[in-house]
Amino acid sequence: MAMHKSNQLPRNGMWEPISTAQPSELDRSNTRELQKLMEDVEFYECHDEAVKRQEVLGRLDQIVKAWVKKVTEAKGYNEEMVGKANAVIFTFGSYRLGVNGPGADIDTLCVGPRHVTREEDFFGELHRMLAELPEVQELHPVPDAFVPVMKFKFNGVSIDLLYAKLGLWTIPEDLNISLPSLLLDLDEKSVLSINGSRVTDKILHMVPNVQNFQTTLRCIRYWSKQRGIYSNIAGFLGGINWAILVARICQLYPNALPSLLVSRFFKVYSQWRWPNPIMLCPIEGGSLALQSWDPRRNFRDKKHLMPIITPVYPSMNSSYNVSSSTLCIMQQEFQRGNEICEAMDTNATGWNTLFEPYHFFEAYKNYLQIDITAQNDEDLVNWKGWVESRLRHLTSKIDIHTRGKLLCHPHPGEFLDKSKQFHRCYFMGLGRKQGVCVQGGEQFDISSAIQEFKDFVGIYALKKPGMWISVCHIKCNNVPLFVFPGGVRPARPKRLGRECGGSAGAGDGKKRKREEPMSGQKLEKSDSKAGSKNASLAVEAKVVDSSINARCSNVCSSQSSLGASFSVSGSSSSTAVEILNSDIVPAPSGYRQGSSKEHDRLEDDLKLTGEAQSFGEGTGVENERVQKVVDTGRSCSSISRNDGGEEELELPVPSYNVLSAACVAPKPLIKFKFTSSVGANYTQNSAVNFQFRV
Repeated sequence: MAMHKSNQLPRNGMWEPISTAQPSELDRSNTRELQKLMEDVEFYECHDEAVKRQEVLGRLDQIVKAWVKKVTEAKGYNEEMVGKANAVIFTFGSYRLGVNGPGADIDTLCVGPRHVTREEDFFGELHRMLAELPEVQELHPVPDAFVPVMKFKFNGVSIDLLYAKLGLWTIPEDLNISLPSLLLDLDEKSVLSINGSRVTDKILHMVPNVQNFQTTLRCIRYWSKQRGIYSNIAGFLGGINWAILVARICQLYPNALPSLLVSRFFKVYSQWRWPNPIMLCPIEGGSLALQSWDPRRNFRDKKHLMPIITPVYPSMNSSYNVSSSTLCIMQQEFQRGNEICEAMDTNATGWNTLFEPYHFFEAYKNYLQIDITAQNDEDLVNWKGWVESRLRHLTSKIDIHTRGKLLCHPHPGEFLDKSKQFHRCYFMGLGRKQGVCVQGGEQFDISSAIQEFKDFVGIYALKKPGMWISVCHIKCNNVPLFVFPGGVRPARPKRLGRECGGSAGAGDGKKRKREEPMSGQKLEKSDSKAGSKNASLAVEAKVVDSSINARCSNVCSSQSSLGASFSVSGSSSSTAVEILNSDIVPAPSGYRQGSSKEHDRLEDDLKLTGEAQSFGEGTGVENERVQKVVDTGRSCSSISRNDGGEEELELPVPSYNVLSAACVAPKPLIKFKFTSSVGANYTQNSAVNFQFRV
């Protein structure tokens, strides 16, 4: 595939670029810094590992070719047909995009002829062939997944293998899977399987500079993993989602280097008005009877909260897993990233601050702990895969049962308690969402949501004796030690991160100031000289930790460390949350909306550079707008152009409801009541009541 030159515009982009300015020397210096950081954290694989991956793919290609010939012969076809029988391996995902890191798996697609089936031949004969090979370990078929997959390790390299059965009797070696005609007569699972490779190739074709795209995507992938929001299965975003988001920024700034692209990534998406869709090109129609994403006609599409649309026919929303809670968390992280990048413009901080890890178990006062067990390793692998693919439904059910007022933050990883055999553990943080108005005495009972989730998981068709799941509530000081590095619980910080609405330390008795809206604000410059690295480091903790972590990363400002009191009362079979006389702490600027009159005036002043495809009225998807505002006199974030001019980008902020004054109490009291049903394997049930002032 030919690389596009840096000054070449995307072939099928929906809008003209925001800026085509050439990079400055400062951009080049910042990009070198960024690349050095990626190398220091070993986010690039070494040469030997890259060669090993190529060898594994070559061996896998030989295996599937032998498999197809064996199946063809077993089904009674003549010698000529057996001789022509063929299968081809394609790669997609991070490996195909050129951004895979050390130890990452390889997403692969096997394309076979029409007489080789998925159920009988792929998950049957090929599975048996792989199981007999000594190079293959941890072989785990998942035939009932949304996209059926065979997972295994080949000589230590993790492989996710999909299968697509085409309507061809013979598969040519030079097959072009981008042709829409290949989708003719394909079953739904084959379309989903083959689209992974087609989407990856189209993304690489649509970015103006592949190398800049790859470097930027590496940075965003590393950032999202550090901040705990890289997981499609947990309800956040996965590799293809982040790739489309980065590719869109590359289209808007076709000549920008990665350092500027990273900055613009956070600026654009911190102001994006979801559920406006992200699209790299207009949604393509087709003569085939395949359903594309269209909220005008498809009821399920109207419910999507963060649509990121694939650029090939049939266009689909690649981020349908996102829930209200996980969207809120990602919006907070976009806002945090934007403020850090703005602080970097004043030398107030550096790249390291952007990539600081998120301390999940220090962020909340309350958690759900989900434990699963099985009787042996094989059962645990199957049970774990089933439960993990359903965990996002627990988040969604809690969102629904609490009418979106209780935030459920899933940890994207799993944990292992070495003292228990065949056991895995998962966690979810619980807290109240910002920007919601809660009536005094309103109580949320999430026991029914938990029971629905357990019933939903319990319908596993391959469930065996010993496959068990438990969901229970724990407080932060009861989080098990095995989740912490070295099994050592860190000292409690004086200032909480995401749950603390202010910067006062615990127990200091001082009244915390209400946070002011951050719209149009800048992080304060250091009083030290701008060129001094020591000055930059000196203000980093002051500016970034107190302003960004306490505000932008604040998801559940209601849970304060001030005046918290806890008491344990009798047992109960329900899990309930009660909020009394609650205070509403203003959300960050990315989540606040002005009055309708101000909003209308803002809309009138905007000069639009383009408009997304309209999906009609009443669909819940507004027209997407990328807007340039020059010399309007309003307070908005400026973007320094490399050509010496001044350009300002202003995008609509997310449309959250305006909080009424009646919802805000001068001296609020928040009371949560949790009562946990912990299952038969636990000796007692417990109820926890606690209250605190904000």
